[in-house]
Order: sequence, then C-alpha cells, then structure tokens
Amino acid sequence: MTQLTYKVEAFWDAEAEVWVATSEDVPGLVTEASTIETLMQKLKVMIPELIQLNGIMTSEYKGSITFELTSHRQELIEVA
Repeated sequence: MTQLTYKVEAFWDAEAEVWVATSEDVPGLVTEASTIETLMQKLKVMIPELIQLNGIMTSEYKGSITFELTSHRQELIEVA
C-alpha cells in the first residue's frame, strides 16, 4: 500500500453543538463529536476500518496510516 495522507474536514455545527467530519479520501466517513479531541479518537478507529471495508487496504496490513484533520468554526461576536 502506498503511504498517503487521508484528508478529513470538520466543521462546527452550532445548532447541534457538535463537530461534523467527512472525507472524500475515505469513502463512507461521516461522524460527529462534541469536542475535537473526541472526534480525533473516533477518526483513529473509523479511518482504518473504512479503508479496509472499501478495499483500499487489506486486513493483513501492518503499519501506519496518516490523516490530516482540517477544521472550520465560525462564531458571531456581539459588541455592545
């Protein structure tokens, strides 16, 4: 397997109060978490599982997987 970096994008859903993550590099990846730290932990489990399920990586693979999380959060500040 060629080592590459799987790109994951996350945004803050203010209404639901969760981080939502998706990836074009990892088919089927959609998840959410209340904190970035929790989101990272979920991604560390989900990315290898989805890469195997999608046939990108064999179940016998031993080694490292690199992913890059890019996050976006926008806030409104009221000034009196």
